[in-house]
Amino acid sequence: MAIYVIHATVMPLEELLDPQGKAVERGLQALGLESATSVRVGKQIRFQVQADSQSEAESMADKACGSLLSNAVMEYYVFRAELA
Repeated sequence: MAIYVIHATVMPLEELLDPQGKAVERGLQALGLESATSVRVGKQIRFQVQADSQSEAESMADKACGSLLSNAVMEYYVFRAELA
């Protein structure tokens, strides 16, 4: 059994308004970065799992992201699993 590190990124759906992203965008522009646009704010989660294979680790990651770490109504997720 190997240890895999899961790197998950959870972001708001593109079709939904992201108020936090808009606030950051305005802040960046106020700092003189006028070209900063389309800012989206999400979250990154990293955790470890023990699994017999890469595919088993990815299955665990998908289950965690789909049932706990993201809200399918408002967010989407992507992840990668790598050996620790």
